[in-house]
Amino acid sequence: MGYRIQKWGQGLCLTLLAFALIACSKITAENYQKIETGMSRAQVVEILGEPTQTQTSNLVGIASEQAVWESGKVKITATLVNDTVLIRNMSQQ
Repeated sequence: MGYRIQKWGQGLCLTLLAFALIACSKITAENYQKIETGMSRAQVVEILGEPTQTQTSNLVGIASEQAVWESGKVKITATLVNDTVLIRNMSQQ
């Protein structure tokens, strides 16, 4: 009996931890609205945290980055040129 209660308690703790992590995510529609064209990469990272995926390229001194932040069903994408936001997009799956 004690083993069952212990396992149930562990499952409950893991579930609560998962909900807490999701609730604390910076990747939200509210934070997406704070991202503006012309912002620096550092400003975006301050709002959303480090991206979950990035793709970079450099051509003739012009650096570009496609940065993606994902959490749950929310996906935020920003295209940066020379560390400055050019385009931003958000989708919910």
